[in-house]
Amino acid sequence: MSQIVVRLRNVQKSFNDLEVLRGVDLDVAEGSITVVIGPSGSGKSVLVKHVIGLLKPDAGSIEIDGEDITTLSERRMIDVRKKFGMLFQQSALFDSMNVMENVIFPLVEHTKLPRKKMREMAINRLEQLGLTNVENKFPAELSGGMRKRVGLARATILNPKIIIYDEPMTGLDPIMCENVEDMIQTAQRTLGVTSLVVSHDMASTFRMADKIAMLFKGKIHVVGTSQEVSASNDEMVRKYIYLSGTGPLHLEANG
Repeated sequence: MSQIVVRLRNVQKSFNDLEVLRGVDLDVAEGSITVVIGPSGSGKSVLVKHVIGLLKPDAGSIEIDGEDITTLSERRMIDVRKKFGMLFQQSALFDSMNVMENVIFPLVEHTKLPRKKMREMAINRLEQLGLTNVENKFPAELSGGMRKRVGLARATILNPKIIIYDEPMTGLDPIMCENVEDMIQTAQRTLGVTSLVVSHDMASTFRMADKIAMLFKGKIHVVGTSQEVSASNDEMVRKYIYLSGTGPLHLEANG
């Protein structure tokens, strides 16, 4: 039985009179790819911010490696966040830095390693993700898929236990989406990381997810394997899957 590295129980969050999370329960198993889907406005981004401790819930518990982070000091949360790597929609690379400078940035900020060692680590990580001879290029010289791989190299250079991907397929064509899927699966396989992915792309979700959790109206509406979710007879699940197409289905998430 895989260890649960992220566990949410009855997580609730409101902003003034708007209830965003209404009692979320979610388990993320070590070494798995868990994909959170759901309509725009259903609370996916708010959920992720709770997992990495940027927001504190009004109620409920959030355990990272068995430690409830909801009551931790900010100093302690800095240590907990080192367990995470983040890959954002647009890769969030520094345009004024070349690939090498981007990838070693976390090492410069958080370690005292010699620069030669940093470069060796960066080249090794880039090669693991299928990138060679790109270290002197700037982000503007790379394709969208390559920028995402460089972003992943930077996100994993400190060997985090958990990678969070925020809408990694947004704005990509189907072939590039498959490349990003491969990148996520490669990170899982070669680096042994646990992946928590927020996505609207159902085709990619079904291909790569070990577990899918649908967030709707602030709660996990359904959870299961790709096979279980695709075979679900739940009306909302089927509506979301078959009407989402290439973009999100804009349902009334808080009605």
